[in-house]
Amino acid sequence: MSRVQLALRVPDLDASVAFYSKLFGTEPAKLRDGYANFAIAEPPLKLVLIEGPAGEATRMDHLGVEVDSTEAVHTATTRLGEVGLATDVENDTTCCYALQDKVWVHGPGQEPWEVYVVKADADTLAKQQGSTCC
Repeated sequence: MSRVQLALRVPDLDASVAFYSKLFGTEPAKLRDGYANFAIAEPPLKLVLIEGPAGEATRMDHLGVEVDSTEAVHTATTRLGEVGLATDVENDTTCCYALQDKVWVHGPGQEPWEVYVVKADADTLAKQQGSTCC
């Protein structure tokens, strides 16, 4: 199953978790220090909340498509390259409390998009050096 991901940088994680729990009628699938994600069935959405500086407005951090296998990431990488998009592949990368394989592309406004699969949980929010993530 694939679903679109929307990652937001929010100034108040607790307030945002409370709001989105009410909005979508579900609790976070993962809640960690400075981070939460929701695996929403309807509409199919992976909503990621990353705590940012207090007092700043909520802003988009990045967009993505979550897929169910590394093979699907490789297929996306090939397809994106064939249509002329510059790709940045990250295999076995740790980001957002997960070990992932992913490919990044950027839209015309430099908005980052990732196609990714979560391979396992991880103990850190921080991205690996050189990653586009978060």
